[in-house]
Amino acid sequence: MRTIFPAFIGLAGVFFAVAIAAAVPADPVMVVMKTSKGDITLELYPDKAPLTVANFLSYVEAKYYDGLIFHRVIQDFMIQGGGHRPDLAEKVSKPPVKNESGNGLINARGTIAMAREEALDSASCQFYINTVDNFGLDRKKYCVFGRVVAGLDVVDAIAAVPTSTQKGYDDVPREPVMILSVRRAAAK
Repeated sequence: MRTIFPAFIGLAGVFFAVAIAAAVPADPVMVVMKTSKGDITLELYPDKAPLTVANFLSYVEAKYYDGLIFHRVIQDFMIQGGGHRPDLAEKVSKPPVKNESGNGLINARGTIAMAREEALDSASCQFYINTVDNFGLDRKKYCVFGRVVAGLDVVDAIAAVPTSTQKGYDDVPREPVMILSVRRAAAK
């Protein structure tokens, strides 16, 4: 009995891993982010970052991002949003997701990645879009999970807005840059 039980557990683990892999769609997922500066179309890669894409899409499906702002904008670095209201109050998020950096995607211009705190597995709802190549963020293990396929000019317009320090936050746009909605793109 002692030899059969570990073998059974090992076999069950293999079947579970295969079932999880089969549940992850192989095709990219398209999402449209409507902002007060225009639309950004994102292509997300569940084959590279399944937990991160599922986490982001759970916020999309809940319409969590609607009415939030890009609260941190640094022109030659990135634009960050997904966690603050226009008054800079932080919106309550779900528990953090496991970090999936090192998945073959890199922090290049136009990619979307999860913002996080110092702790590796602390990303929840906030994301950023790289305005330049930020390969140093790969070494720091920031998880890229998609890229901008349309609307990079909108990203650049957001990156160019004047910023200031507000309510203890640096690099906040003087005029709020709104995330009006984030939705899955209609199938073609």
